[in-house]
Amino acid sequence: MTDVSVVGSGPNGLAAAVIMARAGLSVRVFEAAATAGGGTRTKELLEPGYRYDVCSAVHPMALASPFFRRFGLAERITLTVPEISYAHPLDGGDAGLAYRDLERTVQGLGPDGPAFHALMSPLVRRSEDITELLMSPLIRGYRKPAAALAFGRAALDQGTPLWNRRFSTDKAPALLTGVAAHPVGTMPSLPSAGGGLLLSLLAHTVGWPVPEGGSQAIADAMVRDLQAHGGELVTGHRVASLEEVRSSKTVLLDVSPATLLDLAGPRLPESYRKALERFRYGNAACKVDFILSGPVPWANNEVNRAGTVHLGGRRAELAAAEAQVAAGRHPEKPYVLLSQPSSFDATRAPAGRHILWTYCHVPAGSTVDMTEAVTAQIERFAPGFRDVVVRSQVTTAADLERYNENYVGGDFGGGAVSLWQMAARPVPALNSWQTPLPGVYLCSASTLPGPGVHGMGGFHAAGLALRRDHGLGMPELGAGN
Repeated sequence: MTDVSVVGSGPNGLAAAVIMARAGLSVRVFEAAATAGGGTRTKELLEPGYRYDVCSAVHPMALASPFFRRFGLAERITLTVPEISYAHPLDGGDAGLAYRDLERTVQGLGPDGPAFHALMSPLVRRSEDITELLMSPLIRGYRKPAAALAFGRAALDQGTPLWNRRFSTDKAPALLTGVAAHPVGTMPSLPSAGGGLLLSLLAHTVGWPVPEGGSQAIADAMVRDLQAHGGELVTGHRVASLEEVRSSKTVLLDVSPATLLDLAGPRLPESYRKALERFRYGNAACKVDFILSGPVPWANNEVNRAGTVHLGGRRAELAAAEAQVAAGRHPEKPYVLLSQPSSFDATRAPAGRHILWTYCHVPAGSTVDMTEAVTAQIERFAPGFRDVVVRSQVTTAADLERYNENYVGGDFGGGAVSLWQMAARPVPALNSWQTPLPGVYLCSASTLPGPGVHGMGGFHAAGLALRRDHGLGMPELGAGN
């Protein structure tokens, strides 16, 4: 019998497992797939030697997450930080470029540079406080009042129909909208503005790192630490019922609310079960991976230096495309997010070749192949792109759910990013990670602080379980301990 069972080995499950093992408890992690990682898996696709990230490819939280900072992730793996965090091409060869240096970014935004600086500089100055605030339960906001006030003002500025009031050209608002579109949803809205502003301030501080060897390196670092402290990883084992793990004093579930309902069945009180049934999942992604004979031939050559690129044109075009998805339609010109990791990591493709990782937003459960729509959007800003495509492979939203049952309908964020569900995730509670079942905790992206590779759902759930079940505090997590 082990002290702790963890179901699911995504970043949150592994974070929880590492913490519990570091606290001196016996820990066993169960993973249904053949390898650990969840949203941080990297696999060979299309041809041998081409390594693609199955879900997340670029990691804005890798250097900023309070868990990863304590864990010393940057000391355990190689993280390449591009000078240009992200780019947003526009028609005619122009592009917004988000440098790590805010001042340099501002210089490239023309007449809207001062307005962009006025919006972002208060956030950049308080970057660590804002990150800690947003990665913690909202009730703790009083601890960082200046950070909460600065972030709230910026979110109101960019999260309402007045979001264009400070800008007179296309480049700055497009740059902001590209990051605000990461959470699938309509724009403008406070949740999309909040998510986009957090990503933006990280782009101008710690940067958006690309892990050498792929996102799998993040999961592997946590697995190594878990095993070094006596923990066990069991892969290829799907836990079908909580009865399988109830001999453990603590059970941590890195699963969706839908899976929790399946695992627990009638054991859950009716009120909690109904609350989980009301939890809303968001729209989805269609992923398209490419082998290229050379780099993407961007009309603006500076875009090649960006770790991430957002496509879709002007702010109004992006908002229209996301509104179509929200209405259950597939946009002819979708919002596309892409990265060419092989530009920063030579281990990802054979010499002279490149991989391209892309996805676009689609309605939940979609079976539509969006390869042509994605290709056309890239060709729009990179004429000649079709000529460098060697092969491609599509993963529809329905395929994503088959790959990982936590991606309900292809929703890789673990639930809709609405104002309510960012405060009550998955249910209204001071400790949203605790379930009514003694010793059972939910620690997935369906809990606070929500989606992203940051490990904080696991961090908070494990801290709560240590106190309540074992009378222990948070252990040291650093690489040298």
